Order: sequence, then C-alpha cells, then structure tokens
Amino acid sequence: MEYMPAFRLHRPASVEEAVALAAGDPAVRFLAGGTDMVVNIRRGIERPTALVDLSAIPELGAIDIDSGALRIGAAVTLARLAADPRVAAVWTAVAEAAGSVAGPTHRAYGTVGGNLCLDTRCLYYNQSEWWRSSNDYCLKHRGSVCHVAPGGKQCFAVFSGDLTPGLLIHDATVDLVGPGGRRTIPLGDLYRDDGMDHLALAAGEMVAAVRVPAPPRGARSGYLKSRVRGSIDFPLAGVAALVVSSDGLATDIRVAVTGVNPRPHRIRGIDVHRGHALDDNALDAIREAVRTQAKPMKTTTVAPWYRRRVVGALARRLVARLASS
Repeated sequence: MEYMPAFRLHRPASVEEAVALAAGDPAVRFLAGGTDMVVNIRRGIERPTALVDLSAIPELGAIDIDSGALRIGAAVTLARLAADPRVAAVWTAVAEAAGSVAGPTHRAYGTVGGNLCLDTRCLYYNQSEWWRSSNDYCLKHRGSVCHVAPGGKQCFAVFSGDLTPGLLIHDATVDLVGPGGRRTIPLGDLYRDDGMDHLALAAGEMVAAVRVPAPPRGARSGYLKSRVRGSIDFPLAGVAALVVSSDGLATDIRVAVTGVNPRPHRIRGIDVHRGHALDDNALDAIREAVRTQAKPMKTTTVAPWYRRRVVGALARRLVARLASS
C-alpha cells in the first residue's frame, strides 16, 4: 500500500456543519469508521482533498425504537448493532447481517452508513496502484476498458455490503442530508445498477439514518452469506429473507441479495408463493428465481457460475429454515 496522502481532516459537531464542510468540493469524503475508505485512499483509488469525520455527531450515533419502528444512526457501529438485543429479537436479519461483516475489529469500527454506502468491488479495481497501472487501470477508475467484459462500456463491479439486504426485506428507508436540506427515500432507491456510479446521492449529500418499520406479526427473518475466508472476506453472495406463516401457509415472503450484482435488490416474482405451503417445489422455484436474477461476473477469483449456484442455494436453505421455525 501507498503512504497516506496529505489532506485536511474536519471533525464537525452537527450534521449541518458536516454537509457545509463538504459543499462545493466533489473531492471531499465523509468518514466514520474508515475500514474501507482508508484502504482505498492508501491504494490511490480515492484522493480526497479533505475528510469529514462523522464520529462525534450525536445524532448519528443513536439506536432508537419509537412506536415499534427502529431508527439507526449512520455512525452506529456494526458491532453495536449486532449486539443490540432489541434489534436481534425483532429485526433478526439486520442483526445477523451486521454480525457477519468481516472480523470483530472491522465491526468495532465499521458503521451502518459506511456499509450502506460501500464502494462496489472488483478483482481489477481493488488492487494496489502499481498493479492497476500495469493493467492500464480499468473502466471504473482511470481506464477505458472493463476487463470483466472488454466488449462493453458497463462496469460490473459488485455491491458487497452485508447490511442492505436485511434492511430491504424490512422495507427500510434512509434519511439523507445535503446542501438542499433533508429528505427520506426508500432504501432501494439509494442504489443504481451501475458499478461505476452505484449511489443515487446528490452532490454533497450523506446518509444520516436508516428507518425500519415494525415487521408483520409473526415474521421471522435471517441472513446467510458465502465467502472464501469466514473470518474477514466480503460476501461472494449474501441473502436475507423474511417469512410469515399461518396454518402452514406462507402469508408473506421476501428475499434480497447482495454480492452478485452492482446493486443490492429484492427478488421479484416470489409473491406467487403467498397462500401456499413452502414445500420442496416452492423452495426450488424460489432458488431458481434468485439464480435467474443474480448476475455475477468475473469480479472475484471465484467463478460466476459457482456464485450463482451458491446464492440460490443460500436462499433455499434460509427460506426453508424460516418456514419451519
């Protein structure tokens, strides 16, 4: 890795001050835990003129439950979220996803906002400066060719945040703050299907909090992932699911995935299983729906066909477990 370059470091005391510090300079970056951002800076991928440290802003560090709805500040650490018994009891997939990120040290510093806004990843992008320069860089950064799909002009770098699928199945929204004020959008609208420009944030805008409504009565949820090294790696594929059953029939079923597309997303078309038993035929159909909508490319050392099979298998296993519990 390279030495850290020179930049200014700001430590604002409020969200409004943080946004004002970033206004007008596209090279300013917001920073909380820095477990991914600092690595990208040392690799020369990010070259900020200034970092705005969000860790001292009280508004961003709170976990609150009001009228059954959950609010998570963007600077809440993943370790704290995973260990919160209120979250684990009701929004189980969210707690399990937070607890599965990397290793304990990463979770102690990594934050909710950082995981939601994680940069997309690719074998040809997340490398040292000399490695990338020897390959004439890539379409995502300083190059003109996507080495994953050389014939096209689309970047297939994948989103690999663990937390988002668990929030998507719970219909979460995100509070955003920017130069134009505050707004709230569905979490799914935060993401674009574009590995180069995957976040739909306006210039100078930041995530301030996530809001998660109370789940349906009787809902059970969970998160499963596959990775090369269980102690540290990003997901090769990750799946969150929510199931509500009554008298042996599924009254609600939701599945979301990460690690296999440039954006995390809910799986379409599985509503047809509502009102039916989640038997082997239904589980097989859910597995195939997930495989069909997962589009892994050669962005890791693991073959795309394997990741597609794994994400389907994880979905089947997780839904079966939730339906039988």
